[in-house]
Amino acid sequence: MTATSHRERHREVVVTGIGIITGSGTGREAFWANLRRGVSPVGPVTRFDASDFNSRIAVEIPDFDARDYMERNRARRLDRFGQLSLATTRLALHDAGLTPGDLPPERVGVQMGSALGGIAHAEIQTGHFLDRGLRGVDPRLALTVFCGAGSCNVAIEFDFRGPNSTNAMSCASGTIAVGDGFRLIREGTVDVVVAGGVEAPLAPLTFGSFALIRAMSTRNDDPTRAYRPFDADRDGFIMGEGAGVLILEEREHAVARGARIYAGISGYATTNDAHHMTAPRPDASQAARAMSEALASARLDPDAVDYVNAHGSSTPLNDGTESRAVQRVLGHRTAHVPVSGTKPFYGHALGASGAIEAGICAMAIADGWIPPNLNLDSPGADCELNYVGESAGRSHHVRHAISNSFGFGGINASLVLSRDPGTPASAGEGDR
Repeated sequence: MTATSHRERHREVVVTGIGIITGSGTGREAFWANLRRGVSPVGPVTRFDASDFNSRIAVEIPDFDARDYMERNRARRLDRFGQLSLATTRLALHDAGLTPGDLPPERVGVQMGSALGGIAHAEIQTGHFLDRGLRGVDPRLALTVFCGAGSCNVAIEFDFRGPNSTNAMSCASGTIAVGDGFRLIREGTVDVVVAGGVEAPLAPLTFGSFALIRAMSTRNDDPTRAYRPFDADRDGFIMGEGAGVLILEEREHAVARGARIYAGISGYATTNDAHHMTAPRPDASQAARAMSEALASARLDPDAVDYVNAHGSSTPLNDGTESRAVQRVLGHRTAHVPVSGTKPFYGHALGASGAIEAGICAMAIADGWIPPNLNLDSPGADCELNYVGESAGRSHHVRHAISNSFGFGGINASLVLSRDPGTPASAGEGDR
């Protein structure tokens, strides 16, 4: 056995902290409680005038104040994207019981994902430039607009000196960030990784660009019922702002400090359709390959899967394609493995969605409960899967879960999360 294979075999990766800020709650506990209540926070856009758009609904974070998480001057120097990056990381570190100063800084990495980074802030500054010229522009614009500001600001704030990156792979960004963090720990590069996704896209042109390509739901008169993953009447996604950050640790490192372990990250893979910028490959072959290779990375067979957290974008093409991918991978077990599309709880937070959903899988494993598919009245004819109830989740013992993310450009990414052998039995132990 080579040194590399020995290291990969024995360095297991676990989730010890979860930080979440969404329209369904700030912090892990509030967010999970709102999922259990089964209410969608989708509502009319209030951040700007959306009356000219065909879609006028979104999921906003109503109560976020960056000064609750950082010094006033620090908050003033950051745009909303940067603020959410720091705030959600602070929540995750607190949840993990980690004090940054107690960690060797070179052994902590930061891996983030964001489809758009600070582009909404740049859009606002463009208006200032047109009104008042360069003197009206935020002098920090060049330092806030690029996606890498997310991970770099986190590293600077907490003095984390390990590998640092923010990928911008569309709606798969958060999943890729968690997967890259998993690999860094498994390969022995670091012991701890701050991994997640952040998105602050609610500005007129940014929002309007998605309305222009008719990717978003136009069910404006019924906001809480508008986001309908896998439903026969689905008509597009609903944009949301939000952030999700996981603290990943090498298992022995976590056990040595007595950390609570939610779940393990046991597998990861990413593929590309190489087909079209917005339409998925119709045969779902590469989406299915991402799932299969993630399972192979985890050394698991499809029969081991107990739960799938779907990308579930609620667009006519993508939900059908994802259903075919799940069917190809699970085969005869498709009718028995429960599936949730959870975006109605927080909107499609683009690059943050995959990290939020990885957190949902970790909490589902730890809590023995899986969330429902809100607004799923009648599955589409091309979406024949085993869905969790339309309005209420259910107790379910999850040993291994798959979390899927698919993005523009044909990006496919899948994570496998698994019950840690040291985790106590969940409330849903007997529910198979």
